[in-house]
Amino acid sequence: ELDAVYVLLPTSFHGRWTRAALAAGKHVLCEKPFTANAAEAREIADLAATSDRVVMEAIQYRYHPLTARVEQIIASGELGKLQSVDVALCVLLPKFSGNCYNYTFAGGALMDSGSYVVNMMRTFGGSTPKVVAAHAKLHDPRVDRAMTAELRFAAGHTGRVRCSLWSSDLFRARATVVGDRGELRVLSPAAPHLFPRLSIRSANRKRVERFPRRISYAYQLDAFAAAVLRGEPVKTTPEDAVENMTVIDGIYRAAGLPIREPS
Repeated sequence: ELDAVYVLLPTSFHGRWTRAALAAGKHVLCEKPFTANAAEAREIADLAATSDRVVMEAIQYRYHPLTARVEQIIASGELGKLQSVDVALCVLLPKFSGNCYNYTFAGGALMDSGSYVVNMMRTFGGSTPKVVAAHAKLHDPRVDRAMTAELRFAAGHTGRVRCSLWSSDLFRARATVVGDRGELRVLSPAAPHLFPRLSIRSANRKRVERFPRRISYAYQLDAFAAAVLRGEPVKTTPEDAVENMTVIDGIYRAAGLPIREPS
């Protein structure tokens, strides 16, 4: 009787239960990160491509009007040629027994808050960057409680991501995009409904744009329903998830840590 399944399990189980849902003929909304690693993401993407079911990664900020406006401004050329993108999402989760600190469940700061910052880096940077360097602060020898990475895009601009579940940054949430003709700043980019405002400086003037406070999860659910009911396209496709997991795996390798494995 069910049309769709929302896969909200420890990350190491995402691939297994997305496969099971597709085998049962269900549409799938899979919580981020999509899978344990890029190889598993590719397997699921290939499976989704042969199915007539909707498979969508639940990265809710992508569906908020503020994010769409950021993409529009960058694409318009108002900021000029991009020079750098800096994204941070640092939170405080001191429950160390939680799944996000458990390697068996594909845990780690980069898998948790980091899946957002990597996606933002790709979205605002305009493509999938290469990993230059990465440094982790560890909860245990395999699990990061904080991660910083330096990246570079093919067009020449640079990127920096920071994420943590437990660090000296008790809370930090922001995205800054700098071009040779202007700068754009977002406060709370992963949850734009909390602080729905955007600051832009360009052409010797500054302005602030404001957006609805409607929760971004509601926009995400609208998009999923529209895809299921009317065949409308989604932004967070399995192919997009492959790109995201490829960068995440690259950061783990650069930091000297093992990539996560499915259960």
